Amino acid sequence: MSYKKDKPWDTDDIDKWKVEAFKPEDNAGGQFAEESSFATLFPKYREVYLKESWPLVTKLLKDIGVACTLDLIEGSMTVKTTRKTWDPAAILNARDFIRLLARSVPIQEARKILEDGVACDIIKIRNLVRNKDKFVKRRQRILGPGGSTLKALELLTSTYILARRVVEDCMANVHPIYQIKELMVKRELAKDPELAQESWDRFLPNYKKRSLSQRRVPFKVTDKAKKTYTPFPNAPEPSKVDKQLEAGEYHIGREAKKRIAQEERSEQQKAAKEEKKREREKDFVAPDEPGTSERKKKKRKTREAED
Repeated sequence: MSYKKDKPWDTDDIDKWKVEAFKPEDNAGGQFAEESSFATLFPKYREVYLKESWPLVTKLLKDIGVACTLDLIEGSMTVKTTRKTWDPAAILNARDFIRLLARSVPIQEARKILEDGVACDIIKIRNLVRNKDKFVKRRQRILGPGGSTLKALELLTSTYILARRVVEDCMANVHPIYQIKELMVKRELAKDPELAQESWDRFLPNYKKRSLSQRRVPFKVTDKAKKTYTPFPNAPEPSKVDKQLEAGEYHIGREAKKRIAQEERSEQQKAAKEEKKREREKDFVAPDEPGTSERKKKKRKTREAED
C-alpha cells in the first residue's frame, strides 16, 4: 500500500490542521448573487462611545468589503455585504463584531473577531439563577474585587472575558477561584513533556461540596441553661370549640350567632365613630391665651362681691 508510506515532505514541523487565509484571488465566483445583512440593537449608554469610535469601525469593515450603518434614532447597528465583498465569512465576522460592540466590549478587543481563528461566545446568564439577589451576588463574584478574578481568567484562558464553564459553574454557586487554581495546575503540567500522555486527574485539586446549613449560625441563640426543667409538656392551646363552650355560645343557633356578631360589629363601629368625632373636634377647640384665666378669676370675684 503506497499511501501508507512516509512521504519525504511529511515532517513534524508541518501543521496539518492549519487553515490557510482566504484571499481575494481565492474567490473564483466573483460577486455575490444576493445581499446579506445583519442588525443588532445597543443600549442608550453605548451611544456616545459608538458615535466616537464609528469612523474606526467603518474603516475596519471597509477593509473586508462590508458596509455598516449606525442609527442613533432607533439605537441599532447594521452590516451588509457589498459588491467588493470577497470573503463569504466576512459578513458573519462583522455580525459578531457589532454584537460585541453592543455588549460593552472595547473596540480594541472586539476587532480581533475579524481575524481568522478567533471566535466569540456570548454567555446568557439571566435565566441561570432564579433569585435576583443571588444572581447579582454571583455575577459580582465572577468579576471579583476590582476585577481581579476576571483578569486572572483572561490571563489563564487567553480570552478577553472568560470561559463558559467558569460562568455556568459560578451561577451554580461554585466560586471561580476553584477554576483558576485548576487552570494554573494544568498550565504547569503542560510544560512537562513526560506527562503529555498521562491523566492529570491525580494532580488536579478535588473540592467537596459543603452544605451551607452546617456553617450557618442561627440569628437568635437561646440559652438553655436559664430554663428550668419541667417533666410535663406545656398545656395545649384551647380550641375554637373550647372557647365557645367557655363563653356559652356553643349551643346558640346560627341566626343568633349572626345577630350577636352584627351587634359586636355595630358596637365597634360606634366606638370608632365616636373616637373620630373627638379627633375632629380637637381642631375647633380654642387655645388658651395668656391672661385669660386671670380675667375669669376677676369676673368671678366681682360677681361674688355684687351678690
